[in-house]
Amino acid sequence: MAGFFIALISGALMSVQGVFNTQVTKTTGMWVSNAWVQLSAFALCLVMWFIMGRDSIAAIGKVEPKYVLLGGVIGAGITWTVIKSMSQLGPAKAALLIVIAQLIVAYVIELLGLFGVDKQPLEWRKVGGMALALIGVAIFQWK
Repeated sequence: MAGFFIALISGALMSVQGVFNTQVTKTTGMWVSNAWVQLSAFALCLVMWFIMGRDSIAAIGKVEPKYVLLGGVIGAGITWTVIKSMSQLGPAKAALLIVIAQLIVAYVIELLGLFGVDKQPLEWRKVGGMALALIGVAIFQWK
């Protein structure tokens, strides 16, 4: 149950962060804003590392496969795409499309067993749920 509430908080934080980042971009520009987001996140992580415990930084060198270390690069891409989509579509439409894309890609990752995730069988009820979500997007877009 805790995971459910954490996921809800994550979604809420992502929406608020997207709006904040879009506002910062209006004054600073895309890459200054994106750099600030990444730098401030790094600073917080560093502070928490000092407070919560000191896992070995050298352990990063032992991570396999190496491509999973691209999470930060992907994070910069996420920040850029969220800012651009929110500024062009507005927060609600952008968040809706972002969540649908996350759901579809996450399910494909599970189905194919990509990136070290355990492969899962196709479940038609999940496909139906995604189809229903896509219908929801169409209704949301309807004028």
